[in-house]
Amino acid sequence: MALDLVDYEQKAHEAVKAFWGNREAARQKQIESGKADQGERADVTAGKNMDGFLALVLDIVRANGLAHAEIHQKRAMLTLPGYFRPTKLWDLLVTYKGELIAAIELKSQVGSFGNNFNNRTEEAIGTAHDLWTAYREEAFGKQPRPFVGWLMMVEDAPKSRCSVKNASPHFPVFKDFEGASYLMRYDMLCQKLVKEQLYTTAAFIASSRNAVETGEFSEMSAMTGLRTFVTALAGHVAAEAARLG
Repeated sequence: MALDLVDYEQKAHEAVKAFWGNREAARQKQIESGKADQGERADVTAGKNMDGFLALVLDIVRANGLAHAEIHQKRAMLTLPGYFRPTKLWDLLVTYKGELIAAIELKSQVGSFGNNFNNRTEEAIGTAHDLWTAYREEAFGKQPRPFVGWLMMVEDAPKSRCSVKNASPHFPVFKDFEGASYLMRYDMLCQKLVKEQLYTTAAFIASSRNAVETGEFSEMSAMTGLRTFVTALAGHVAAEAARLG
């Protein structure tokens, strides 16, 4: 049976429009209430701007054989046991017949590229390492490896596209980081997360603020593109559906 990719491109465009629309609506609401946060926090603290991508993931799961799986979206049901810490809160979990099918993180970044890039990098690496160590120690019981995904959307802006200098006085940085913009760094991060088997697949897209009307976004490489992400997820779901019956 062919995999069903649920017209993912169109749904991704709708998700991008919703992302920027939700941020602007949250910012306006806080301004009107007189409680606007400082800087970019005004349109972040209202929360679930990645819900359009969450819906895309749900469609992939349901369309490829696991329509009856337990898809967890509420905060109280999104924690998994860890190895280095007691628990970790995920953005989406899929379980079926007592097994963990998928654990997915949906992240975004608008502005403040320097500090946030470092924080996102450390978080992504630590989260995955903790999960796989817990898996090795059978925190989820004896089961095949789950799908572990990371999807990142970053603002496409002059500051995220320009070359970034590195300060390393004692030893040189790796050559692929020399002159790389933050968009390039995120693409490299996603590729390396997969190469090191920390994530089944990691996707990265960039979009500018004026995409609120068009949903336009760009991808940096096929390896980190949305098609690779949704195809890998659909394939995993279909295989688990066949195995578990």
